[in-house]
Amino acid sequence: MKPVLSPQMSLPKDQILRFRDEIDAEWRDNIAPFWLQYGPDEKYGGFRGWITNDLQVNEQAEKGIILNSRILWTFSRAFRTERKQEFRHIAERAFSYLTDKFIDQTNGGVFWTLDCRGQPLETKKRPYAQAFAIYGLTEFFLATGVQRALEEAMVIFELLENRARDNEHDGYYETFERDWSLATDQRLSEVDEDEKKSMNTHLHVLEAYAALLSASNDDAVNERLRSLINLFLTKIIQPDRYNLQMFFDEAWNGKSEHNSYGHDIEASWLLCEASQILGDEELLTKVNDTSVKMSRSVLEHGLDEDGSLFYEADQRQIISDEKHWWAQTEAIVGFVNAYELTSEKKFLWAAIRVWEFIKQHLIDKDNGEWFWRASREGMPDLKMPKLSQWKGPYHNGRMCFEIARRLAEI
Repeated sequence: MKPVLSPQMSLPKDQILRFRDEIDAEWRDNIAPFWLQYGPDEKYGGFRGWITNDLQVNEQAEKGIILNSRILWTFSRAFRTERKQEFRHIAERAFSYLTDKFIDQTNGGVFWTLDCRGQPLETKKRPYAQAFAIYGLTEFFLATGVQRALEEAMVIFELLENRARDNEHDGYYETFERDWSLATDQRLSEVDEDEKKSMNTHLHVLEAYAALLSASNDDAVNERLRSLINLFLTKIIQPDRYNLQMFFDEAWNGKSEHNSYGHDIEASWLLCEASQILGDEELLTKVNDTSVKMSRSVLEHGLDEDGSLFYEADQRQIISDEKHWWAQTEAIVGFVNAYELTSEKKFLWAAIRVWEFIKQHLIDKDNGEWFWRASREGMPDLKMPKLSQWKGPYHNGRMCFEIARRLAEI
């Protein structure tokens, strides 16, 4: 039986090195090879839209901008980190497919989905999707120096500011029709609330604008990133428990009592990264303090006895005890970020315990990559796909890059 990890235990160097090396090997030996082998759609172009856990491919599945842009970001970052040509090849494939097929040449912005042959299917314009396009395009520019990628990212940025921003209350609406008229149904997906604004969209616009600012040093991007950080500090983060309010009306009145622990801990480190890029020391100090409080809240309220992260809660109790793959990866990065800010060993131990859960219950040792989620008892959900619009290499790939970098510095 493995010893139970405790925040009171010392931190032997070999434990930290093993943690780092295992995560580095996870990208190199499992995540990257899976996407290199199974991601590309050699029949219709771009990337496949659906693969089951037993590797059955649905060739007729729709192709989503979220998956395509996340593949673009992940393999661009991988190439920027390791300079392997196989990573550049996948990034170039994602860049070409995004610019050739997903960009709406008539109305601007990117489509939500295409059919398997690359024809527009769901043409609504969602700022969430535009943000991921900016994120992927910017990272491709940083990795390759291809100027067109940065130009396309700036075009989408300007479109968001001119067509999707609420000039009265600030922030961005959730959903528009193809012509950028406000949609009647504002839901991002079938599991979301029909409300005008969400923390989820704003979180990913923030990470996209932070990347864009690092690449462009543009004054307008700087101004909008600062505004987004302040929206989180004043409207989205709830001061009683330092969690994110999930949904709002246009005037930023809260419309949900639920909170998502994965988003809470993800926001805790993305806000720090955005503030570092912005370069305002006074704002960074405020954000770092808030980030630590958010991390403490997740540590106190969001972890199961085995160290894994619960999915959702309301103000009284856990309402979803499932263990989703993406939330566990964000917990690792968020807790390591909190350790860097505080030097409190309990945060680093928390990250290591989440990794132990991932190794035991979420990594698919037979068919590669990770399962979508596991039950509280640790049983993987075999019905959820291995690859889909919402299941890509971005969360677990980014976790591998971040931990390798951060633990090398530690």
